Amino acid sequence: MMQVCLNGSRTAADGVAVPLTPESIADSAAEAVAAGATDIHVHPKTPCGQDTLSPRVLAPVLSAIRARIPVPVGVTTAAWAEPDPAARLRRIRDWTVLPDHASVNWHEPGAEETAALLLELGVGVEAGIWSGTDGAERFAVSPLGPKVLRVLAEVTDTDPPGAVASARGLLSDLGSAHGRPVLLHGEDGGAWPVLRLAGRLGLATRIGLEDVLFLPGGEPAGSNGELVAAGLAGYGAARSGATDRPARPSGASP
Repeated sequence: MMQVCLNGSRTAADGVAVPLTPESIADSAAEAVAAGATDIHVHPKTPCGQDTLSPRVLAPVLSAIRARIPVPVGVTTAAWAEPDPAARLRRIRDWTVLPDHASVNWHEPGAEETAALLLELGVGVEAGIWSGTDGAERFAVSPLGPKVLRVLAEVTDTDPPGAVASARGLLSDLGSAHGRPVLLHGEDGGAWPVLRLAGRLGLATRIGLEDVLFLPGGEPAGSNGELVAAGLAGYGAARSGATDRPARPSGASP
């Protein structure tokens, strides 16, 4: 699976290619799917460009994307979009249009309650397990672990060699990951090395302007579609060139 992460917490200051409005998000999603993306991850934005869980913002974004493309669409529930755990639950209960899935950062306060509510609503949960946090430890003992859609193994180290080492350490910490599929990705300087590692290991991955603003050669990316095309090429090359097959968590996507 190649997921495209359309915008993340990026703003207009990061460049005109970052989609922020429902229309530009839908356009970017359609281009990314045409380039080969099979799943969407998006951060709905307020008019001033801030991440939000507001149903009045979420519904137009999801509707605009679904009017253009038929692939699954997921959103964030990150604490920075709604810092108060109780208010986060109220926002989610008020959603009038549901995403196919939503990411939940397991190291954040209220993660278990957020995931439980999403599952109750029939929304798939992507368990975000960040390197450098206690997310893997918390997830290992979570009764919700076997119920999540997939695990997002998120490498926060942006140094290229360090990111690969961090990725391997994170996968080791995840262990069996409750038998759930694992999507491995990095960010900024670590994005491309970790994507290639995912290819060598045969894991699902993602790429997009949320994770990186540059193509593998260092040129600024003009769109999410360009990043997806480059990501698929790099993933395929790493996959076909793999001679060693390190063990991956049980249940990881092929």
